[in-house]
Amino acid sequence: MAKLFFRYSAMNAGKSTALLQIAYNYEEQGQRVRLYTAAIDDRSGLGCIASRLGLQRQAGVFDADTDFFTQLVDEESLACVLIDEAQFLSPAQVRQLHRLSNVCNLPVICFGLRSDFQGNAFPGAAQLLTLADDIEEIKTICACGRKATMNIRMDDSGRRVHAGEQVEIGGNNRYQQVCARCFYQGEK
Repeated sequence: MAKLFFRYSAMNAGKSTALLQIAYNYEEQGQRVRLYTAAIDDRSGLGCIASRLGLQRQAGVFDADTDFFTQLVDEESLACVLIDEAQFLSPAQVRQLHRLSNVCNLPVICFGLRSDFQGNAFPGAAQLLTLADDIEEIKTICACGRKATMNIRMDDSGRRVHAGEQVEIGGNNRYQQVCARCFYQGEK
């Protein structure tokens, strides 16, 4: 029986690299996969899944109007669905993916952040933590050497930002992974 998987981590843990490796492994065996990334994240170009290691690949994009179940339910010979930036999924989309994996016996593997720069859950991540049949943390480290589980946002001057919109697209220059201790030490 197929499952809905959620692989989460703080920033810079290799989520996109892992997704691209899984796609490669399936395709090397002659199997067909579908890759998606969030339309809102166009740092490397619209529909591009890019790893900080330099790997990249074009993918389909999803936005608030994407209905995964309708798009994928009748696709024949599809071996797996891989979704990057899964924190941007809506709760309804997570339910569609859960249904797709369980009703159509199609593995769906989602990669994303669990929480934002203020330590609040992304709605898509919260729903994935609720519905995913298999949940795994991808580990990375804080500058202090502890396991990083949180993210912080930086302004253009390198100072920590404590308030603002939940989503502001940026990369290594805007976000950093930190452990919980460093996250709270930087709190006002």
